[in-house]
Amino acid sequence: MSRIQGVFKKRKCPALPRRASRGYTIYHEGRAVSRIRLRDKWWEVLWWSHREKWESIGDFGGMIFDSVEEAAEYILEDPMGVFW
Repeated sequence: MSRIQGVFKKRKCPALPRRASRGYTIYHEGRAVSRIRLRDKWWEVLWWSHREKWESIGDFGGMIFDSVEEAAEYILEDPMGVFW
């Protein structure tokens, strides 16, 4: 969790990670904006969908990263416009 917090602090983002089922949920202003989940040896970023559940991002599988820091950077950049 401290590694995720480090990424957000470095970019001056007030988001906070909290331990959740098999990963971490990222909160911003009291609202869950994303989840980073450990999947085998990789980290997957999930979004809260219109179906009221956590889902993978993209049509061809989830957004998978080698490190939790890379996953946190992806959330901050938000290239798909689904988090912030």
